[in-house]
Amino acid sequence: MTASSYRAWGIALALIGVVAFSVRPVLIKLAYAYVTDPVTLIALRMVFSLPFFLATAVWMRFRTAKNGAVQAPLTRRDWRSVFILGFLGYYLSSFLDFLGLQYISAGLGRLMLFLYPTITVLLSALFLGKYVSRRDIVALVISYAGLALVLSQGFSGENRNLALGALLVFGAAVSYAIYLVNSSQVVQRIGSMRFTAYATSVASLLCIVQFLLLRPLSALDLPLQVYGLAIAMAVGCTVLPVFVTSEALRRIGANHVAIIGAAGPATTIFLGWLGLEESMTLLQIAGAVLVLAGVLLVTTKPKN
Repeated sequence: MTASSYRAWGIALALIGVVAFSVRPVLIKLAYAYVTDPVTLIALRMVFSLPFFLATAVWMRFRTAKNGAVQAPLTRRDWRSVFILGFLGYYLSSFLDFLGLQYISAGLGRLMLFLYPTITVLLSALFLGKYVSRRDIVALVISYAGLALVLSQGFSGENRNLALGALLVFGAAVSYAIYLVNSSQVVQRIGSMRFTAYATSVASLLCIVQFLLLRPLSALDLPLQVYGLAIAMAVGCTVLPVFVTSEALRRIGANHVAIIGAAGPATTIFLGWLGLEESMTLLQIAGAVLVLAGVLLVTTKPKN
């Protein structure tokens, strides 16, 4: 494979990951037309995701490294880190997102989740003492000014729960940012694919246990459309983007994946308009552009 085709495949995989992630909020909103219980819905999503993650975890457990050695088993400390980070990054973040999408549009939800790189910068500065550049400060101001514009026209009589929904999805972004800030050392110790497979398996089991504790099995008596949407969310919007994005990162690097990722909120806004009849005013669209611009400033590094 030539270098140009290798890179082209990386770009294509990054685009597939972006589109797959972007479809998820739309599918959640469609599922809420049949069942308005996020506990049941997220459990169904994870039931259909779990076999893929467990299979990957088993494969990674017995896969030999390039030098022929079997990968070292996880220590008790590693398992504790995997559980905590799986809880924060894949369970809590996803559950808050599901809760918030009961009250806000798919496009707004995706846009607010997209703020997680800016939250990562703030958390790294506050708790890890990392330097915040002038570029980062400008990016933060632009992003949150844009978010203020997006939200400014939303508090009308028919959107009384907008603040609650926005707060829940912002909580999802914060939870994912905390996961990112704390996961780098764990990933270096045990490997990215193995960590992802284990952490997502933990999150899937947590979602399923949550359902079993809070809901009767009769709650699964749902229309076939809900199961179809749950399978689509599991395979197309959870398993697929996790692995294709990982491969894209390997081929083209984080900077280029971040640039392509900026198309995610725009894709969700378009799909929400197309499939859910959601709309945004010109002022809100301008705010969304500012959010995307600010996040890109944070996530892309200028060449020296």
